[in-house]
Amino acid sequence: MAPEHPLDRRTFVAATSLAVAMGRLDLFHSWVQPLLDAGNFSVANQLSSLGGATTWINSTPLSDASLKGKVVAVQFCTFTCINWLRTLPYVRAWAETYGPSGLVVIGAHTPEFPFEKNLDNVRRAMAAMKVKYPIAVDNDYKIWRGFNNQYWPALYLLDAKGSVRHQQFGEGEYDKSERMIRQLLTEARASAVAKGPAPVDARGIELQADWGDLRSPENYVGYERSENFSSPGGAVSEQRHEYALPAQLPLNRWALEGAWTVKKGSIAPNQPNGRISYCFHSRDLNLVMGPPTGSGPVRFRVFLDGHAPTAAHGGDIDQAGNGVAAEQRLYQLIRQPKPITDRTCQIEFLDQGAEVFAFTFG
Repeated sequence: MAPEHPLDRRTFVAATSLAVAMGRLDLFHSWVQPLLDAGNFSVANQLSSLGGATTWINSTPLSDASLKGKVVAVQFCTFTCINWLRTLPYVRAWAETYGPSGLVVIGAHTPEFPFEKNLDNVRRAMAAMKVKYPIAVDNDYKIWRGFNNQYWPALYLLDAKGSVRHQQFGEGEYDKSERMIRQLLTEARASAVAKGPAPVDARGIELQADWGDLRSPENYVGYERSENFSSPGGAVSEQRHEYALPAQLPLNRWALEGAWTVKKGSIAPNQPNGRISYCFHSRDLNLVMGPPTGSGPVRFRVFLDGHAPTAAHGGDIDQAGNGVAAEQRLYQLIRQPKPITDRTCQIEFLDQGAEVFAFTFG
């Protein structure tokens, strides 16, 4: 039922948030959108927040004015996020397939870790991942706040009038998002809209997770957000400390061995040969780590249940488990063949100088 009087801003935000939470976007489009179209209510366009970008990659600055009349896909990302990396083949494919019909894909790179604010790191990552569509660098979180966003990744599809018509938080529902892209382009009277689906080429780190065998959740290792740390005596914050492995390491628990400093958002070995052990259950084990910007590369070695990983090695190590961390990013350490069982991965840092941030799985 439509309201009898124009809505004030607070009521509008509350009502539309409730409609979205209920999955009732039909309510928004049946009575709120006509008010906006009639000029009875003024609300800031989410696309106006693009003006808060620190800089742009692959494009001159885009704005709500330059995007007027365009169908726009805005996806929030950060380059170490495994969940975003697994959506990337789809977003790239949409940009390539529907770009000629007028779709504008924008990546809003909003950093999670401090090193993701470094523009050189972002440029390097986008080039390595073959991202050619525009990237708005959102170091001040202005675009994030403009969309009232809370997730990596998050996809927003806006029609030619600048209204958000579809949202997808996290991975999945790719066919639904792609159908909406085609619908919005058709509504905008775009020409030669591909019937889809767009050809998707997912390889390496971008391959979809083995959801049926995934029993290990993402875990940070800094003391602010870490869970299930199991070295005897617990973690000692912000100072060098000698750690030891427990007698047993149950599933989804982890421990340190050697001299380490546990910081708020990361951990760092204080001397060569420091080790991390993690008991996990998944096809893939990834680690966000690397030397600080300006520091030299760090050699490391990976063991699986005490042995070289051989056929279970990930893309960033060899079969013997040897790898080199040359920059701060996500490293794929393990990709094991079936059958998937509880395994213990151990990472030994042969050089001092690494920072470790988070484990992710797939």
